[in-house]
Amino acid sequence: MRGGFRVHVVSDVHGNSEGLRRAGDGADALVCLGDLVLFLDYHDHSRGIFPELFGEANADLIVELRTARRFDEARDLARSLWQGIDRNAAIESAVRKQYAELFAAFPTPTYATYGNVDIPHLWPEYAAAGTTVLDGERVEIGGRVFGFVGGGLRTPMRTPYEIDDEEYAAKIEALGEVDVLCSHIPPDVPELCYDTVARRFERGSSALLEAIRATRPAYALFGHVHQPLARRMRIGATECVNVGHFASSGTPWVLEW
Repeated sequence: MRGGFRVHVVSDVHGNSEGLRRAGDGADALVCLGDLVLFLDYHDHSRGIFPELFGEANADLIVELRTARRFDEARDLARSLWQGIDRNAAIESAVRKQYAELFAAFPTPTYATYGNVDIPHLWPEYAAAGTTVLDGERVEIGGRVFGFVGGGLRTPMRTPYEIDDEEYAAKIEALGEVDVLCSHIPPDVPELCYDTVARRFERGSSALLEAIRATRPAYALFGHVHQPLARRMRIGATECVNVGHFASSGTPWVLEW
């Protein structure tokens, strides 16, 4: 019989409800670090809200433009496609459909925070009693203190839950000292922020990096960068771990004590 405590951690679910249903198997708790929504799959351009609305050919084109960092052209294309469509209503309707399926897949207990593509104001409608949503808050899990910081920092991608650096830093400060620091985005370390497939740096947080150095949590867990140059590294006393792109792996990262 297994002793101790076991937590499974996932991030960047991006529509993988089938994997999510199994993610808590054998664990005492599941931790989810956000990005439940699948807006556009950069590997399979037929999947997600964007191709459902505008077709795979337009998905191919916008991925090509974004990958080439031609963000102005990508925005112009998107603007033309959305012409005459109630953008907010269309996206919310599609996101609601995904959230209904994904939140139903969460095991009990689940502790979750938002990713940069999530829409926080919808979460209370779908989070069941066994799911605790935390952002700038802390909770004890199995005798260890976990702190959660959701969302991402502002980028040219303009995803739904991007916030100012000052607001993000304030959420980190509110946590104080924790055993496990959980965030959607990584600390601002080049090896942790560079995506080797997209061939670009994603935005990491300097405030996260400062908090890791100052408060020395045992672990800093995050996602956001799907194919990082480094999946884990040590910063002082802290083991920093990218818990993976769950949408493609379907495998949670395991923390035991």
